[in-house]
Amino acid sequence: MPQVSRRVSHFTESVIRRMTRIANSFNAINLSQGFPDFDPPREIIDALHKAADSDRHQYAITWGAPQFRKALAQKVSRFMGLPIEADSNMVVTCGSTEAMIASMLAVCNPGEKVIVFSPFYENYGADAILSGAEPIYVPLHPPEFSFDPRELRRAFEQKPKALILCNPSNPSGKVFSRSELEVIASLAKEFDTFVITDEVYEHIVYEPAQHIYFASLPGMFERTISCSSLSKTYSITGWRLGYVIGSPAVIDAIRKVHDFLTVGAAAPLQEAAVSALNFPDSYYKELLSIYARKRDVFLGALESAGLKFSKPQGAYYVLVDISEFGCGDDNYFCEWMAQNAGVAAVPGSSFFREPVKNYIRLHFAKKEETLLRAGERLQMLRGIWKSKGK
Repeated sequence: MPQVSRRVSHFTESVIRRMTRIANSFNAINLSQGFPDFDPPREIIDALHKAADSDRHQYAITWGAPQFRKALAQKVSRFMGLPIEADSNMVVTCGSTEAMIASMLAVCNPGEKVIVFSPFYENYGADAILSGAEPIYVPLHPPEFSFDPRELRRAFEQKPKALILCNPSNPSGKVFSRSELEVIASLAKEFDTFVITDEVYEHIVYEPAQHIYFASLPGMFERTISCSSLSKTYSITGWRLGYVIGSPAVIDAIRKVHDFLTVGAAAPLQEAAVSALNFPDSYYKELLSIYARKRDVFLGALESAGLKFSKPQGAYYVLVDISEFGCGDDNYFCEWMAQNAGVAAVPGSSFFREPVKNYIRLHFAKKEETLLRAGERLQMLRGIWKSKGK
């Protein structure tokens, strides 16, 4: 029987999605895969009903329906502080997941190198392998998850084609400071490197941290490929509406890849999402206020449970240190916790290149009552673990 491609042997299935299946099997509170248990804004749902009754049931233009791209360009221009053109600076994708792999395939030749900060969102390693690139991992050092400029320079000296920057970061919740971004920008200029950004949590940044779009730094737009999506900002992760922003030459290349990957994102969903893109600035302030409250509630629950964690500056994830449990296998710990404590997390080792086994990732994009219920279960975690040892 013919063998499957060798490339698929170099990465596993999504650990995050596997933990969702495990959570479902044990009826655990799913704090592993980052999706809300609450509805998107009513205006979006109403717009979806209207779109379903319209004639938007056939293919949209491959790189995005004109009305959607126009609304998206206006929204992005407002927040990035850059004049983004709907017809030349943008391609709409099936989620930010496709945005990232389409960008990698468009700019990386097989054998070229790509810098990836560790810990990293699990897709980046697989994206590098699928595009034939060789990842160069640069550690982000806990608890602040900062990089050493000397280590980063050594990575750039290997002449990478691109650097992947997740900001705010999943899984650590780190928000890169302006000075850190300027170090990356300076090295990208010096070594003539693309920077591919993943900025899906751009509107979930907690004071005093501030989100700075990498493309907005002086001289960076031409070499920045900005990937994002509507999933987290409007609580519509299942709609799979993402996009890439970049210079016309780069966007032209990504459109070619996108066309043959997926043809295009769902036409009626693009139609409905225009309503969200037209929300006033007050919506984003309220969104941040809601998530800041959820963060306070959940971190308070973790503190009450006596668990150690790194306080996130952005996004809605928190890395919890499980060193005290003396378990050398975070995969086993997460499966055990889902079954015995009724809370599902993601083993931290799936995010680290280094042999790190002492973190689990939890998320707090849930109703407050869900978070409080999870907190009650986590308060019993230590006692359940000790009884296991007996």
